[in-house]
Amino acid sequence: MKVKVLHILIFSGILFSCQPPEKKEEVRIDKEAVKKQFIEANKLLAKKELDDMDAYARRHKMSFVNTDLGLRYYVYEPSAKGDSIKDNSEITMDFTVSLLDGTECYTSAEKGPKTFIVGKEDTESGIQKGVKFLKKGDKAIILIPSHLAHGLLGDMNKIPPQMPIVYDIQIHN
Repeated sequence: MKVKVLHILIFSGILFSCQPPEKKEEVRIDKEAVKKQFIEANKLLAKKELDDMDAYARRHKMSFVNTDLGLRYYVYEPSAKGDSIKDNSEITMDFTVSLLDGTECYTSAEKGPKTFIVGKEDTESGIQKGVKFLKKGDKAIILIPSHLAHGLLGDMNKIPPQMPIVYDIQIHN
């Protein structure tokens, strides 16, 4: 009898504990709304970078030339006779790469001068584009927004994600 009652209790427990699964509410994602949120976030980030670069220029009392690309340059020692730099020009330059707050990241003093063919070699697109505004022999500062520098991830070493950078360069003749 005790066994029969035990079986009935176990069976009843199993029977009543098995309820049909609850229907999950289907979640719909409005892709257009999400896209708009990302666009707005990117606009805010770009605006912040522009504001930060403006503040850098004011702090250092430099009148940078703003380009349609978003980068800025200031030639503080122009070359008297250097050639303009164009695609396929090979250039060698000394450089210091810093963050806008002045944190030094890389220099040619530690890494050696940088030599590359403009428009062809693997270097930041901001440098590739920025040196075309200069002449051989110029000394200049180029402010590069993150999308033309190291982008969303940074360089995984000294340059943080989404960080504009400052290149202080001297292009050799």
